[in-house]
Amino acid sequence: MSGYRYGAYEDGPDPLAPPYDVRGALDAVGDAVLDGTRPGDALRDLLRRGLPGRDGRGLDDLLRDVRERRRALRDRGRLDGTLEQARALLDTAIGQERAELFPDPSDDARLRETELDALPDDTSQAVRRLSNYEWKSGAARETFERLKDMLRSEVLDAQFQGMKQALQSQDPAQMQRVKDMMSALNAMLEKDARGEHTPEDFDRFMDDYGDFFPDRPENLEELVDALARRAAAMDRLLASLSPEQRAELAGLMDEAMKDAGLAMEMTRLGDSLRARRPDLGWGGAEPMTGEDPLGMGDATSALAELADLAELEAALGQEYPGARLDDIDEDAVRRALGRRAVDDLQALRRIEAELERQGYLRRNRGKLELTPKAVRRLGETALRRVFSQLASGRPGDHDQRDAGQAGELTGSSRPWRFGDEQPLDVVRTVSNAVRRSAMNGLSAPVAPAVPAEVADPAGGVRSDIVPGPRPVRLGVDDFEVHETERRTGAAVCLLVDLSYSMVLRGTWAAAKQTTLALHTLVTSKFPQDAIQIVGFSNYARTLQPTEMAGLDWDMVQGTNLHHALMIAGRHLDRHPDFEPIVLVVTDGEPTAHLRPDGRSLFDYPPSTETLVLTLAEVDKMTRRGAGMNFFMLADDRRLVSFVEEVARRNGGRVFAPDAQRLGEYVVSDYLRVRRGRR
Repeated sequence: MSGYRYGAYEDGPDPLAPPYDVRGALDAVGDAVLDGTRPGDALRDLLRRGLPGRDGRGLDDLLRDVRERRRALRDRGRLDGTLEQARALLDTAIGQERAELFPDPSDDARLRETELDALPDDTSQAVRRLSNYEWKSGAARETFERLKDMLRSEVLDAQFQGMKQALQSQDPAQMQRVKDMMSALNAMLEKDARGEHTPEDFDRFMDDYGDFFPDRPENLEELVDALARRAAAMDRLLASLSPEQRAELAGLMDEAMKDAGLAMEMTRLGDSLRARRPDLGWGGAEPMTGEDPLGMGDATSALAELADLAELEAALGQEYPGARLDDIDEDAVRRALGRRAVDDLQALRRIEAELERQGYLRRNRGKLELTPKAVRRLGETALRRVFSQLASGRPGDHDQRDAGQAGELTGSSRPWRFGDEQPLDVVRTVSNAVRRSAMNGLSAPVAPAVPAEVADPAGGVRSDIVPGPRPVRLGVDDFEVHETERRTGAAVCLLVDLSYSMVLRGTWAAAKQTTLALHTLVTSKFPQDAIQIVGFSNYARTLQPTEMAGLDWDMVQGTNLHHALMIAGRHLDRHPDFEPIVLVVTDGEPTAHLRPDGRSLFDYPPSTETLVLTLAEVDKMTRRGAGMNFFMLADDRRLVSFVEEVARRNGGRVFAPDAQRLGEYVVSDYLRVRRGRR
């Protein structure tokens, strides 16, 4: 019997699972990029909204929930609850003492009443005065002890969450354990500051006093972080009170700690925590708008949670440089919003991670960029958009299905090369494959034999095996195409205005989409053509395919068509046998040119020198035989006048398309010119 057992694959992700479907995310990012958004901004907007058609929420939904949680916490109550409770208990104790003294006719009773009358209005000072008072009333003495116990437990609960429950038994031995715990804690922190702390020290501390820390921190850093956050929250509690309330509550806290013998240990702990975590915003005020009074422990917990929510809000906002979803703490999300929010966050993280893992996005020096793989898909999308606007059967319709030839046949054939459009010579192709197989001594697999009955010379009938036809295997080198009349390639130059006015007029997105669509059309459908994209503002530069997706306008002055034509001319000169095509997309007349020292000179209105130098480059294009077709995205009088002069000198055509139809005009014009070449 075999010892194999089959079950679900458990050693990591399923290796046979289909790849995570990121098409929807990529298309959403691509649509935003084609509308003029930077790739990084497009991805951030997608993560903010969440993927359409899915149940998962985006960062904006999580951010809204965090802000609602903060509002609910602020409406939870007032911060002076402990002070109010202390005043009530003090008034009760004094009232009980007066009730005991009133029927007593002795001078001692009158002196005691005088002492009570002289108590200050400040609760902390009154408690300090009464700490050595000999209570006549047993009920008053008990109320005053309850006041001191309440202050002690509230102050300790404010620093150590859950301490209030630990001190409810009023056991002196438990109070001594608190003192021992704080002494051991301060000793451990000081030892760590000297670099002498070991994990074993922390383990021993938790074995002895772990019941005081219900969150069960795993190491000293987690413990320090939790204690520092509560200490900072308690500091913000005091800062949020009025100056009178702050002084009164601080006095009560000091008195409670002195009474418990913990004043020195609390001071040591506070100084150590503040030195370790100065980044926690100590002393910042946090307004609370609720009506119900909160004790110090509850108020501190609320303020600590508000601080955590403020950090979570900043992380979810992703507004700081270099922000990533990995910066968001899942535990903080779970504490604030629950498990479902964590699932939503993980889904968003997976989208970002999969776009990078599957090769659509990459980070270059902290900046998010589209890869060539994503740019190809983006260009195809742009091209589909353009062709969807073209009417069926119009010039440039690339969805035509009827057969056609690239030119008149000459009667000869030649080996096929990548990019050839000539019809395939099937006979020569198959003959090449057969010849190659015979010369190399290769025998193709024989098809199943077919039995046949043939006459036997002796008069009988015998059955012979007649071999079936052998398949022919074709190789790339076997293919040949019919020679046709010579059809040259094209050297295509698309000059795109990158100046700030393109954004102001709302034409920038259309220009970017047109650029990607034309580049994709040329490289995919006409690979023998040589295309160059040139962007120009105060200077001109050649744009690579991966740059075009993240292409951005330049917030500078100047439309340096002079420099752009110089770069385009060099491209045409590198392809002298190609037919030149120059397309210019702009919304303004030339306002800058290159000086002899290579620097750009801007002048508005355009200087005579700028116009003369630009038109000189136009004349050079004319001598090269390159027709310049202008696509004007504005009807400015100076632009119209300049373009008309170019058309007169060069013989090119002028278009004034609506921005939404720019891609249709440019692609159609390229196809018209190319289809007419021989």
